[in-house]
Amino acid sequence: MLRQIQSLKQHQKLSPQQIQLIKMLQLPTIALEQRVKEEMETNPALEEGLETDEETPENPEEENYDAAEEDDDNREDFTLSDYMDDDEGVSYKERVNNKSADDERKEIPVSVGLSFQDLLENQLGMKDLDNHQYQVALFLIGNLDDDGYLRRELSAIVDDIAFTQNITTTEEELKELLAIIQDFDPPGVGARDLQECLLIQLRKKELQTQVVELATEVVEKQMEEFSKKHYDKIEKRLGIDDETLKEVIHEILKLNPRPGNSTSDGQKSMQQIIPDFTITNDDGILNLTLNGRNFPDLKVSKDYVEMQKEYAKNKNKEGKEATAFVKQKLDDARWFIDALQQRGQTLLYTMNAIMEFQRDYFLTGDETLLKPMILKDIAETVNLDISTVSRVSNSKYVNTPFGTFLLKTFFSETMMNDEGEEISTREIKKILQDCVAAENKKKPLTDDKLVSILKEQGYVIARRTIAKYREQLEIPVARLRKEL
Repeated sequence: MLRQIQSLKQHQKLSPQQIQLIKMLQLPTIALEQRVKEEMETNPALEEGLETDEETPENPEEENYDAAEEDDDNREDFTLSDYMDDDEGVSYKERVNNKSADDERKEIPVSVGLSFQDLLENQLGMKDLDNHQYQVALFLIGNLDDDGYLRRELSAIVDDIAFTQNITTTEEELKELLAIIQDFDPPGVGARDLQECLLIQLRKKELQTQVVELATEVVEKQMEEFSKKHYDKIEKRLGIDDETLKEVIHEILKLNPRPGNSTSDGQKSMQQIIPDFTITNDDGILNLTLNGRNFPDLKVSKDYVEMQKEYAKNKNKEGKEATAFVKQKLDDARWFIDALQQRGQTLLYTMNAIMEFQRDYFLTGDETLLKPMILKDIAETVNLDISTVSRVSNSKYVNTPFGTFLLKTFFSETMMNDEGEEISTREIKKILQDCVAAENKKKPLTDDKLVSILKEQGYVIARRTIAKYREQLEIPVARLRKEL
């Protein structure tokens, strides 16, 4: 039997503006620059320039526009002030040091020259191919990734070129044309995996010496043993000594595993790091600035404010629709500027708390002085949610006198030494790095040996924990670090 029951529930949900702010918090500087450009392109009510007192537009919500009458369900649940304190009179660029290099509106450098794609297409044009073969080969080149590899199945390419280009081909024809491309420069291009890439380069060498022939045999028949550094097995199968194997290994290591990055265009796959913060040491006084480089000053368009007032005078349906449209653009512009301001404040509050927490490190650069620090420690200091601190620290970089670092690397768990003192797990990782760097590469330190070394220094750590830290530091196991 169905019954109707009336109940009262209270729940909290974020407004679209709050969601926009949260998304902007996690954007690093370089991504935020693009976000600002996109917003200026899509919202004509947003203009570049400083807003003066005379130009400060009146808030349309304070005026009685017929088109502004909305149902209560469409009103925003919260304002930004409910989510975060607002400091009036502060630019969204938020305390950027105007006497520093931030004044310089530097652009991101762009690589120029012949692209990887152009280089291959030029070589393709010199081959004696009919139009059909040329178009199929051109399609193959277009399917190469940034490393210069063809990682797609030929059967999928057959279907793709038929559907998108209306060209009929076969896997056999693709193999023949791919062989032509694999003869292009840079050597190794067009390979379907690393093994094929190295073999192409070895076989293209003009001088096929004994070492090159042995290197070819190793890559072709003993690639798994080589990648796992089972050198004793390789020596036994080839019947060679340590000195000869050293030459073979050196020959293989000279090869380029990523031929697509041989050209200047290959640099596009490298992410350029632009610090979001800068910390300087002025005679023991730490100064923190937020990177505002390449960010234009934004204001609400005065023309759009006047336009809204004119449309509001028209009481017919068209006038109301036009007024509502312009009002929406103006609201979006105000919210965007406000969100940028709130983002800058939150980033600075959070980074300042991190800087104060790790003051000893930022003054000296000594990693052993890093204190154990988790997201909760900073969240409680700045009175923000842990998720907000996580968004601020994620993908953000800080430039210090000792280098540029990812913010999240300053967060670490707590451990105890044998004297009962709290230490940072980062301190343990630094010791691990130093031990591996100083080890005898002919007899690299095993995890058990690293446990013993740390125990001698007063750090009692389990072997599985050492293995976890080693993996986090991207340090291979001892066997893979072994050198002849």
